[in-house]
Amino acid sequence: MTAGTTARYDGLADWYDDRFVVNAEPNQPGVLELLGPGSGPCLDIGCGTGRNFATIQESGRTVVGLDLSVDQLRLARTRTDGPLMLADGAVLPFADASFDTAMVMWISTDVDDFSKVLGEAARVLRPDGVLVVYGVHPCFNGPHVVYNEDDGSRLIHPTYRTAGWHEPAPWWADDGIRRRIGMSHVPLAEYLNAIISSGLTVERFEEPTGPDIPHALAFRARRTG
Repeated sequence: MTAGTTARYDGLADWYDDRFVVNAEPNQPGVLELLGPGSGPCLDIGCGTGRNFATIQESGRTVVGLDLSVDQLRLARTRTDGPLMLADGAVLPFADASFDTAMVMWISTDVDDFSKVLGEAARVLRPDGVLVVYGVHPCFNGPHVVYNEDDGSRLIHPTYRTAGWHEPAPWWADDGIRRRIGMSHVPLAEYLNAIISSGLTVERFEEPTGPDIPHALAFRARRTG
């Protein structure tokens, strides 16, 4: 994952891959539909260990992966022969208008400034280029949420309005990703304003299929200028 200037996932790639990637469904719900068919390179910003590479390839595109963690990229290399780059998603090492497609998957809780990441993604898209963003639902997932595994309910703490990095909370699972890496939170209004600031035109929002209380929020946007 890309996260400001700190490679927070270094040293955890094998644990992360075993827990979230190995034996996971090859395509996360709705991603292929949001991408649509295409061709040419797709920039996967915060590619992690490469969970979404197969989806990019299935859409007809080729993979360009980018992450700030050497450890994550080590495992990503086992899933593609395409170019992989060590870089910060908030300062992309590409010229303006370099890609027809980019994607940002599950990193809003890992980066220091989600708005900067979206702005950089918009900058490197060509006119009519497509960005797919998919990740934590700001309202129902994050450092302010407690999951009830028995009935699927969720308890929302008043810390919902606290944007940015959260200190460990008593309700964080001892064996979860938050305890190991920490977690940032982008409240819904801030999330939507980040999209507006990017200058992209949103074509579709999705709350992908899964639990009755949505775990994820996704959208497809286009560079129109």
